[in-house]
Amino acid sequence: MADTWLTSLKTATPQDGFELAIKLSRMGVKYTQPSAEARDRLRPQYAEDANALIASSQVVAINFQTIAAANNYWRGA
Repeated sequence: MADTWLTSLKTATPQDGFELAIKLSRMGVKYTQPSAEARDRLRPQYAEDANALIASSQVVAINFQTIAAANNYWRGA
């Protein structure tokens, strides 16, 4: 994956920051498992697994914490 897609953690709003956190999480999965076929094959298994969905939410939350800190919590907003 040679494409540069992440140029900054700075975002204008918390909503933009949360969307970036989701993008970071999804890209982490894509980098870990580059095969789209494998990801598609596994998706039905974790889509019905509450523990897997909670774990995914935790990853997004951790990424959002990082982005929020990088944005100084949107400068007091």
